[in-house]
Amino acid sequence: MSKKFTVSSFQKAKKDKKKISMLTAYDYSTAKLLDQAEVDSLLVGDSLGMVMLGYENTLQVTMEDMVHHCKAVSRGAKRAMVIGDMPFLSYHISIEESVRNAGRLIQEGGVHAVKLEGGRDVIDQVSAIVKAQIPVIGHLGLTPQSINMFGGFKVQGKNEETARKILEDAMLLQEAGVFAIVLECVPEKLAKLISEKLDIPTIGIGAGKYCDGQVLVTQDMLGMYTDFTPKFVKQYANLNEAIIDATKAYVNEMEEGIFPSKEHTFQIDDEVIEKLY
Repeated sequence: MSKKFTVSSFQKAKKDKKKISMLTAYDYSTAKLLDQAEVDSLLVGDSLGMVMLGYENTLQVTMEDMVHHCKAVSRGAKRAMVIGDMPFLSYHISIEESVRNAGRLIQEGGVHAVKLEGGRDVIDQVSAIVKAQIPVIGHLGLTPQSINMFGGFKVQGKNEETARKILEDAMLLQEAGVFAIVLECVPEKLAKLISEKLDIPTIGIGAGKYCDGQVLVTQDMLGMYTDFTPKFVKQYANLNEAIIDATKAYVNEMEEGIFPSKEHTFQIDDEVIEKLY
């Protein structure tokens, strides 16, 4: 296994023009598997609200939820850099609370960096968290915590005004000290322009191939989460059908007495049993 992926690795990858891989993880077992596959970074996304907890969106996810899942993922990842999402309202109330919550994800959750959504409106929070020696990733474009403002999950930056704002916000975040920026659901040419103008890496999700790396929700990529499949998702496996088929086989074999068979059963001497009658 290659060496640990760090903040410095992000910068080196940008300089060397090497693409950065990122996937979401919410539990120990998945994190361990993705880590063995040598994915560069694991995002404990607040998408766990929908994927793991069955919420309609990410807005109900709490700090306690995030810390709990970050702990699990951190135990499973040895090489990959682990990034924890700061959930809704964890960095909106005050700068002091923002730093404290970011610190919780590092100290209690065991992550190596935090990610938060927004541009110019959260610059003071970003700066304060960075000053506390906590690495930060920005997130622009479609920011799911703002879906009520956006009116749903829609592509962002399609006209000059909104495209310029995303570009300017990216420059402001870089100046504030973030070491990378996630660009979600923005036009490919805009993501390309931003990636070329920034000295730090961009990680795309629904932002085309010119970003410095890509991130997907693992359950989307593996065909496990079927409530909604975004256009930008490519399914590399269909574990949904595999899991259902395996479960049906288990239920059928159990009902027919095929499972458990002798190879799955522990034995005892007959004379011991006879003494118990």
